[in-house]
Amino acid sequence: MQAPASANSGLSIVPTGAALGAEIRGLDVRDLTGAEFADVHRAWLDHSALLLRGQHLSDADLIAFSRRFGGLDWAPIQETGRRFVEGHPEIYVVSNVIENGVPIGSLGSGEAVWHTDMSYLERPPKASILYALEVPPSGGDTCFCSMYRAYESLPAALRNRISSLALKHDATYNSGGYVRQGVAAVDDPLTSPGIYHPVAPIHPETGRRVLYLGRRRNAYIAGLPLVESEALLDELWSYATRQDHTWRHHWQPGDLVLWDNRSTMHRRDPFDPNSRRILHRTQIQGETVPAA
Repeated sequence: MQAPASANSGLSIVPTGAALGAEIRGLDVRDLTGAEFADVHRAWLDHSALLLRGQHLSDADLIAFSRRFGGLDWAPIQETGRRFVEGHPEIYVVSNVIENGVPIGSLGSGEAVWHTDMSYLERPPKASILYALEVPPSGGDTCFCSMYRAYESLPAALRNRISSLALKHDATYNSGGYVRQGVAAVDDPLTSPGIYHPVAPIHPETGRRVLYLGRRRNAYIAGLPLVESEALLDELWSYATRQDHTWRHHWQPGDLVLWDNRSTMHRRDPFDPNSRRILHRTQIQGETVPAA
């Protein structure tokens, strides 16, 4: 159902009908009033992921909108080296396009597995914003899952079991399965590099508890024998990625999607490598350490 955001703005908020996500209509983010931004921010916290279609943004526009949520991280160094827009190190290029034998972006055309962006940092980014410039005719959909819904679906005994546990978030591989630049390939969860965060932290703005898993590869729950950690993680992941906890987005040029990195995970479908897909991403700096 379409609902007006507030009496102070002309935008409307249309929930996806899935476990998370809403579309914001009637808004050009290049010309955003304070009241409109307050409505967008509230909707982002309420729905975890937002879609705004038909945007026409320059790189400077994307950065200006992103900065309203907080300070911006610089593009990370990925498998093809640092891939950012010239003159705008805050914009990370997600693309399979190769020009003059050199990839213009990262993550290629394969599947990107379920993950939370850069959860291997002490203060992971609180949000990511992705803007579509070119998209393939099919494939390359992005799926999101609600980690509120995942936590709430756990049996009481399982919630109690994980209440004081910490999980290592691996720093070896990115979501495309590539080894991060400057890191040696390690496939032992006990020895891989990473940061520990609570398995079930409290969201710092909403006060709701989430299941915080990061990504599956090389994950390890502190203090448990490896076989027990693996079994528990498999059980938790079976709840996290249930279809009724997800929303699938099929991209169109001009789509702008922003998500709360603290309460969601996301993944990408593979697509035809002969198609072109170019998206620009900004990332909002984390302000807090995940805490239970």
